[in-house]
Amino acid sequence: MPPLDWSDPLTLLAATTAVALPILCLSLLVVLAIRASARAARATEPLAQHLVQLDQALRSLSDAQQRLAGGLSSVAEAQAKAQLSMVHTMEQRLEEVQRQMADSLHGATVRTTRSLTELQERLATIDKAQSNIEKLSGDVLGLQDILSNKQTRGAFGEIQLQDIVSKALPPDAYRFQATLSNGKRADCVIDLPMPPGPIVIDSKFPLEPYEALVRVGAGPAAQGPAREFRQAVRAHIRAIAEKYIIEGETAEGALMFLPSEAVYAELHARFPEVVREGFAARVWIVSPTTCMATLNTLRAVLKDARMREQAGHIRRELGLLFKDVERLGARVENLDRHFGQAARDLAEIRISAEKAGTRARRLEDFEFDTPEVDVPEPALRLGE
Repeated sequence: MPPLDWSDPLTLLAATTAVALPILCLSLLVVLAIRASARAARATEPLAQHLVQLDQALRSLSDAQQRLAGGLSSVAEAQAKAQLSMVHTMEQRLEEVQRQMADSLHGATVRTTRSLTELQERLATIDKAQSNIEKLSGDVLGLQDILSNKQTRGAFGEIQLQDIVSKALPPDAYRFQATLSNGKRADCVIDLPMPPGPIVIDSKFPLEPYEALVRVGAGPAAQGPAREFRQAVRAHIRAIAEKYIIEGETAEGALMFLPSEAVYAELHARFPEVVREGFAARVWIVSPTTCMATLNTLRAVLKDARMREQAGHIRRELGLLFKDVERLGARVENLDRHFGQAARDLAEIRISAEKAGTRARRLEDFEFDTPEVDVPEPALRLGE
């Protein structure tokens, strides 16, 4: 092969072409590769974004799984704690129920024992009441025996009357079994001032006619006992008016005490004309209840009369009290005058003390240049 002539333009062109052509091809290939790569990059860009999003989703899913795992762990721990708490609570409730059952059983036992004890006590009380009833039956029979006798019946009425009067009036306001100027002895005399004067209370009552009236009841058979009862009460009213109403010595009326509310009610219900006759004879029929009310009224009368008796003493004491008040006012006025004088004296003493203090300070400071004009002080008065 002959040597190349590099001075030949064709040789140079050919050589240049031979060298440049591969380079040009390589450049074209590089350019094409770059363009293909750019196109591939543009084509794979959505895929890369999708991959990024997928990676983020996977990370979120992983975080969610971790959180879920933590939540499940927390739930498991909470469930375990709840189970333990529930077991502990159930144990406490079971213990409380057992304790309550024990207390209830103990309380039931105590109540049963107490009930049995109370039942025994009540049975003993019933036995005692039965004994008291038997004794009371005997006492009732004795009371019937007492009421069947006029003298003992009068004593029974007097005892009841004494009990009522002693509870309603002061001790110096009544007398029992007092003898009047006509020689009659009254069961009770209430000492009231004139007027109205002492009032006599009689405690006897016609029981036999009333018992006969009660036995027959109502109907035609009751006419005879009713007539006898009416006559007995009328006779008793006349006797009280004649024996216990004395002009100038006693009040213008008297009281007939019936120690039985039943007799009093029967008399007012079935025999009102007898009650009116008693009013006309100035004999007022009273029962234990109405007698207490009447005595309370008499107590008010006694209180008013005693207040009138003491009115003179009260007026005299009021006059003395008025003089004491006047004397006290005068003494308070004198004391006030002395206090005023003492206050003025204290003010003057204070002025003198201030002057003495001022003079002492001047002497201490050797201030003798300006003579002090001495103002004459008023005379010191310590009292009036």
